[in-house]
Amino acid sequence: MAKQNSDSRRAFLRNSLGALAAFTIVPRHVLGRGYLAPSDQLTKAVIGTGGMGRGHFGYAGTRVVAICDVDRSHLTLAMDQLKDNGVKTFSDYREVITLPEVDIVHIATPPHWHGIIAADAARAGKDVWCEKPMTATIGEGKRLVEAVQQHGRIFRLNTWFRFEDNFYGMGTTVKPIKKLVESGLLGWPLKVTISKHTGFDWKFYWVGKTNMETMPVPKELDYDMWLGPAPYRPYNPHRVHQTFRGYWDYDGGGLGDMGQHYMDPVQYFLGKDNTSPVSVEVDAPQQHPDAVGTWRRITYTYADGCQIILDGEGTDEKAAYIEGPNGKLYPGFRSDIPDLEKKLASFPDPAPQQTDFVDAVKNRRKFALNEENGHRSCTLVNLGKVALRLNRSLKFDPVKQEFIDDAGANSLIFQPMRGPWTI
Repeated sequence: MAKQNSDSRRAFLRNSLGALAAFTIVPRHVLGRGYLAPSDQLTKAVIGTGGMGRGHFGYAGTRVVAICDVDRSHLTLAMDQLKDNGVKTFSDYREVITLPEVDIVHIATPPHWHGIIAADAARAGKDVWCEKPMTATIGEGKRLVEAVQQHGRIFRLNTWFRFEDNFYGMGTTVKPIKKLVESGLLGWPLKVTISKHTGFDWKFYWVGKTNMETMPVPKELDYDMWLGPAPYRPYNPHRVHQTFRGYWDYDGGGLGDMGQHYMDPVQYFLGKDNTSPVSVEVDAPQQHPDAVGTWRRITYTYADGCQIILDGEGTDEKAAYIEGPNGKLYPGFRSDIPDLEKKLASFPDPAPQQTDFVDAVKNRRKFALNEENGHRSCTLVNLGKVALRLNRSLKFDPVKQEFIDDAGANSLIFQPMRGPWTI
């Protein structure tokens, strides 16, 4: 039955794509009153209209034309916010991604849906803006990269710290940190410590509950569709909406929530956008098979000796954010290197980045945080999740993107998906 349903889903996409291809050869100006050409504004559909999705309606240069959610109460709130304005509503994303009037699909669902919806949207000819973490597993990330590139789509992952906004406790954007690392003033290899003392909160309130009471599913929620590829579990409100991050089926606690925000810029300024660590070590209590718990320390090591240390308990109060053989950088861009900013002034700035997604879509230019480097920084999150769930250190091949001599770890590169869902 799962195979038949999977084939049906592909046939649905294939037939819809054929209709779309025939339709889009018609000039844009005849698509109806109120339609704006891409040169003026891009149209988008938002899939997942909880708090995160509703917060992303108003980006400059875009106009929402469709929304989708499996909870009717979310759709009602979204329509109230959008003042209707002819926006179409759906409960099944598969109908949304074949709409000819949609340029961009913005995915704001829980992470266990990100990979499937993003890959299907790419296959349907849509450009994709996806919330973090990019995918729930390493394997889904690999498949999503393939789908985006095979279909020539523009992909943006929605964590922005590698190119704008103050980077948490560092008191600066990432640009001068990248410039410092590239200058060589700190030496090499580097150790980066991410903890509350360096300005980063791991949000350990995202933990799951065990032995929860089974409760009736609210009439406005399609719980089976909310679960989608995840295993069936009896309904309890703590599993869904705002608290879903506490369950391995859907995310990975504070690591899943904040890991890509915190580590993607580190990957960028260390120059690791095309690779992954060769090992991950964990110090943590044994995790429950369903409910996410806390952890003390996660250490990633690259082939050249660079390390990223996630200090969950903040045990090292005096840790530098970046430590190298020749110097240290602390929160607030403080350093033990005398006259650091004066010395940095003589070095070139980092290479410019494509940080305007609307421009990237219109001119078919790869966005600064895209499917490739986004997959690599999401792999940091997913490496940590696998090591935590198994409660052991792991060796990883960054080229094959597989664990070395560890069948148990490799079994978690893909999580089994409940039929009919595949990626």
